[in-house]
Amino acid sequence: MSAYKSLFAKATSDSQGFWLEAANGIDWVLPPSSALDESRKPFYSWFPDGVMNTCFNAVDRHVMAGRGAQNALIYDSPITGSSSKLTFAELQQKTAQFAGMLQSFGVETGDRVIIYMPMIPEAVIAMLGCARIGAVHSVVFGGFAAAELAKRIDDATPKVIISASCGHEPNRIVEYKPLLDAAIDMSEHKPSHCVIVQRDALKAELVPGRDFEWHDAHDGVAELPPVPLAASAPLYILYTSGTTGQPKGIVRDNGGHAVALNWSMSAIYDMSPGEVYWAASDIGWVVGHSYIVYAPLLFGCTSVLFEGKPIGTPDAGVFWRVIAEHKVKVLFTAPTAFRAIKRADPEGALMKQHDLSSLEYLFLAGERADPDTVTWAENKLKVPVIDHWWQTETGWSICANPMGIEKLPIKLGSPSVPMPGYEIDILDSEGAIVPPGELGAIAIKWPLPPSGMSTIWGADDAFVEKYFTTFPGYYESGDAGFKDEDGYVYIMARTDDVINVAGHRLSTGQLEEVLADHPDIAECAVIGVADELKGQLPLGMICLYPNCQRPAEDIVAEAIALVKERVGRVSAFNLVVVVERLPKTRSGKVLRSTMAKIADGQPWTIPATIDDPTILDEIAAQLKTIGYAENA
Repeated sequence: MSAYKSLFAKATSDSQGFWLEAANGIDWVLPPSSALDESRKPFYSWFPDGVMNTCFNAVDRHVMAGRGAQNALIYDSPITGSSSKLTFAELQQKTAQFAGMLQSFGVETGDRVIIYMPMIPEAVIAMLGCARIGAVHSVVFGGFAAAELAKRIDDATPKVIISASCGHEPNRIVEYKPLLDAAIDMSEHKPSHCVIVQRDALKAELVPGRDFEWHDAHDGVAELPPVPLAASAPLYILYTSGTTGQPKGIVRDNGGHAVALNWSMSAIYDMSPGEVYWAASDIGWVVGHSYIVYAPLLFGCTSVLFEGKPIGTPDAGVFWRVIAEHKVKVLFTAPTAFRAIKRADPEGALMKQHDLSSLEYLFLAGERADPDTVTWAENKLKVPVIDHWWQTETGWSICANPMGIEKLPIKLGSPSVPMPGYEIDILDSEGAIVPPGELGAIAIKWPLPPSGMSTIWGADDAFVEKYFTTFPGYYESGDAGFKDEDGYVYIMARTDDVINVAGHRLSTGQLEEVLADHPDIAECAVIGVADELKGQLPLGMICLYPNCQRPAEDIVAEAIALVKERVGRVSAFNLVVVVERLPKTRSGKVLRSTMAKIADGQPWTIPATIDDPTILDEIAAQLKTIGYAENA
């Protein structure tokens, strides 16, 4: 680990020098003279006197370097049967024109623009076009409920909203415009204009005077050059669902974000300019912001924009078709996508129909990558499968295996080691550092490295209270885990998902890891349910492979025995229910806390980010079969 350790030590001992050197990877209007302003802790400012433009760095500089004819974006939409490509030169023209359109509607630097879009090229153009003139974009997942969109409209107060007539889901079309209209009706703040992409499958009705069709809005506008911006100027607001029901608007700056993401493409993902990178996510999530739009384009790579699902559009072989057709070098997706593929095609038969020789790495993030899924992917793809851990709040990897620096040994169940600038300690409830191997709260010393959130939009006090108060001098990650003797970090659960069974702290991740090893279990989740004697008990929910012919009660008994054998009887693991599906967010996170409330008969609401609300009724019905969810 000599190369990695040397790099990490340099970033720790000379943070200013390390990040100023990394800043040379992007183009500046005025280069920064210092890397970090620490005068307002924890409101740190990276590259405080630097001036630059993110859109210029992601688009124009590649055209100026003679690479305008290279594909910047490959749009592949198996759900609609369409595809297209945009070169850097074409993207430059379209973002310049979009910026001119915004200006024609009175949008200025610092104004907010909400983007409520499906996975189509216009969404990427809109993000970059906002960045071109310093308008702050806030992408809201296309098809989000009207009430949730309304909350974001009132919080961000956008001058303009960019949307589309509809989005496509397997077997249905989601009408966006009625949701948008309802959200605007609900919100106190009213945007001055809406720009709508009319899709072939459905045409939306436009409100005269307020709404403009995409092409009509662009007619006759000037093409604008990039506006020089302070590195500390906000690039975007990205909302995460708060536990209070009020969404938190994570604010990302321009300069630190561009430096960190540009650095990560070679150091972590081992990419070179001109190669093809595919993050199979959505622009509504941070992965889509960082690794569909910004990082690949900042670094001069070709990025794949995929409108589809890992299964069902049309089958569990679509990922392999995209990789083969577009010569993808790196695939980055969520573990839940691979669990779905594995469940639908456990033998990997569909893989064999495609030439996957271009693929060199699979990166996973978003949920804990269970060893069973990692092993399956390694065996089938014959490439390194790299788990890495990061958050909306950080914008890039907290822990990863830096493939472009040094290929470290892969340890199943671990996202490997901290990246430069992330000094991680595992703390107990009193804030004391715990020994290697002991479970605790994962905390990161101030300051977060470049790209870390600068605040919560309009809520500085909440920013300090939520992230920087529990453990003085640390950022509270909200995740629980441990470090081993080699410094590898293991993310075992959200802090809220750690189960206390008669005083013994158990992680849901540890129990799920054991369940996933059972050959008949395709997916699983463990939650803590209330118990008068022990405080909490673990309850496992398991999904079986579709072709499983064995009696469910036999598998349940074997699953219980397996946990008791591997974890011990201290786990008190006796509750297992077989379910057809697990409730998840659109980004693939399992909704454990909601299921726990259902099981305990507590009041609960349908999370705004849920993929399919009907699953919760199915879960409640199954839980009732074992005596839980009485009030559901």
